[in-house]
Amino acid sequence: MTFFLILVIAAIVLGIIGAVAEGLFYLLIIGIVVFAAALVYLVLHLRRSGRQRRTLR
Repeated sequence: MTFFLILVIAAIVLGIIGAVAEGLFYLLIIGIVVFAAALVYLVLHLRRSGRQRRTLR
């Protein structure tokens, strides 16, 4: 879960810098990609933890 939060914070920082700084639009795009990767990671993590709980019962 810590990894997810680090990815989200990095995406927010990159997005803000990319939106504010002139000529660094590519950082905004990278921030969006990192945020999407964080969401994919979260979904995969939740699916894995859900399977483990079912097998324990």
